[in-house]
Amino acid sequence: MKLKNEVGALILRVTLGALFLIHGIVKYQGGIENIVGWFSSIGLPGFMAYAVGLLEIIGGISLIIGLGTRIVSALFSFLMIGAILKVKLSVGLLGNGQMAGYELDLGFLAMAVFLVISGSRLLSIDQLVTKKDSTELRKAA
Repeated sequence: MKLKNEVGALILRVTLGALFLIHGIVKYQGGIENIVGWFSSIGLPGFMAYAVGLLEIIGGISLIIGLGTRIVSALFSFLMIGAILKVKLSVGLLGNGQMAGYELDLGFLAMAVFLVISGSRLLSIDQLVTKKDSTELRKAA
């Protein structure tokens, strides 16, 4: 991948990671039990609130440091698809005045799908872990 594309992917990776990390932290700071109750009220198992919060925190950190970027981004993609379909679709793209729409979720989904497709190796743990493999592939080509 060209350097400018890698820089763009790095910016998306770190931004998406930071945003998910913040969302996860807020779930726990605001009282995860409130989120558990809300999940139950919309027909989702309450324990899923813990799973979502942990995914957002651990996945956010993983994206920031570039560890498992494609896998974490795929998980975030599924999370955003679920959020859009289960919660936000009924209120529309821009919301209904009482609840935000799915525009932010759609932006997060687009960023995550891009990272699934392209990855982001610049300044990442993934690059360090697979450096030997990529060097061997270049020599073989």
